[in-house]
Amino acid sequence: MENNIIKSLLQDKRKEELNSLNAIKIVNSLFDKLQEREKDILSRRFALKDVNYQTLEEIGKLHNLTRERIRQIERASLKKIKKIDDINVRLDSVRKLVSELLKEHGGVMEKDFLLDIMTVMYFKAEEGNFNFDKNLYKNYLDFILSELLDDVEKVDKSNKFNTFFKLKDQAVDYLENLVDELKGKLKELKQTLYFDDLVNVLKNLKSFPEYCRRVSEAEDIDLKEIFKDETFPEWADVIDRNKQYYSFMQAVKDINPNKFGLWGNDEWAEIKPKRIADKIFLILKEEKRPMHFSDIAKKINEVGFDKKTVSSGSVHNELILDDRYVLVGRGVYALKK
Repeated sequence: MENNIIKSLLQDKRKEELNSLNAIKIVNSLFDKLQEREKDILSRRFALKDVNYQTLEEIGKLHNLTRERIRQIERASLKKIKKIDDINVRLDSVRKLVSELLKEHGGVMEKDFLLDIMTVMYFKAEEGNFNFDKNLYKNYLDFILSELLDDVEKVDKSNKFNTFFKLKDQAVDYLENLVDELKGKLKELKQTLYFDDLVNVLKNLKSFPEYCRRVSEAEDIDLKEIFKDETFPEWADVIDRNKQYYSFMQAVKDINPNKFGLWGNDEWAEIKPKRIADKIFLILKEEKRPMHFSDIAKKINEVGFDKKTVSSGSVHNELILDDRYVLVGRGVYALKK
């Protein structure tokens, strides 16, 4: 693609390009056209003061106004921003970047996946001169994409997809058939899959050719350096070589990876384990060796399946009671299989 802004940002790191993509500078410059009350209301509504969004009622109490009056001011303020003479010029680089990323990832990107990529990309280009909280920066990007870019659409009311972004004129109805068929196939297989294996399943679905016909050809830009960031849970090369499919899976509801990169339905204990016994199973399966019950407990807490910590005693009790595990030494257990 001629004048590809992704390549320009990652390879050349031109200062003028960086300035035109700084979401906080862009929003603050647009807010200069607003009155102080208008700035405050928008900042609180879209979490531009801190990472927490505030409700109309909460903001109304601060300003001694009704919820409806706050809503009116919010709408009027957004209209005022959109009427700024050079707003399209100020947003042009962000618009191009979003368009390129959407094309590179199959036209549909789950909200946080897109915002994470844009945030990490800017952080990498700044080479450490990034002085903002990443979650706060994402809120500024979300505000721009959701409220100011007329050619980008946020879709947040779907029973099959998480909130995602797409180009305004792009139809996505064909994706629903793909989701239904994929979920049915996973239910039939009844096993977790590494992402490459999940892609193979996807490619063999009856509705996959229609997906290929609708998706634009990507530039195949190397984004491994972006995906190496701790923000992304899986191996960078896996995501990079499967960008379109990975982006699609991020958008699908109820199908996710577990802590070890195995994908499946959220209802499965191997994906979102709630019981200690299921967490033990995942640890032993991943480690592929017998372990002492105290080491299993330590590993469970290190992995952090959820916010709950477990004790060695609790783990030992589960190992004794669950017939999936067998004692192979003093306090040492293995999977019976």
